[in-house]
Amino acid sequence: MTTSHALYPGSFDAVTFGHLELVRRAVRHYDRVTVAVAENPGKRQPLFTVAERVEMLRECTREMGGVEVCGFPGLTVDFAKSIGANVILRGLRVVSDFEFEFQMAMMNQNLASEITTMFMVPAPQFSFVSSSLVKEIARYGGDISHFVPANVERAIVEKLGSAR
Repeated sequence: MTTSHALYPGSFDAVTFGHLELVRRAVRHYDRVTVAVAENPGKRQPLFTVAERVEMLRECTREMGGVEVCGFPGLTVDFAKSIGANVILRGLRVVSDFEFEFQMAMMNQNLASEITTMFMVPAPQFSFVSSSLVKEIARYGGDISHFVPANVERAIVEKLGSAR
């Protein structure tokens, strides 16, 4: 019997309720789900280190069965192969996400045809939430409690030094 192992990679800087909703749904469809924080030196300076993001995700997914959390360097498709994942999960919030994600999926298909990319859309209440917007709201002292778990909110506020 083949087990299904999905890799959900991302920067998760910072993890939102939208990310977690996709993980909750993924564990219903896959035997194992690995949530992996990408070490992406090409992206602008993240608010949190990879280790901090991994720890936040572990706390947020602790109660979910079948979920592993880790960081990884390099190409997503190479990491997927190294852990035996046969599916790469990607979230699509808005139409503008599709072009980039489609291009990435086609490249991954070319590099490893045995790995399938599956796109998931978030619940409507999370379709507009992005880590960047959450951090921007927090920078100006806005309430982010509707977008991120309490541990993530505390970490963002502490990191940004916001007076709340």
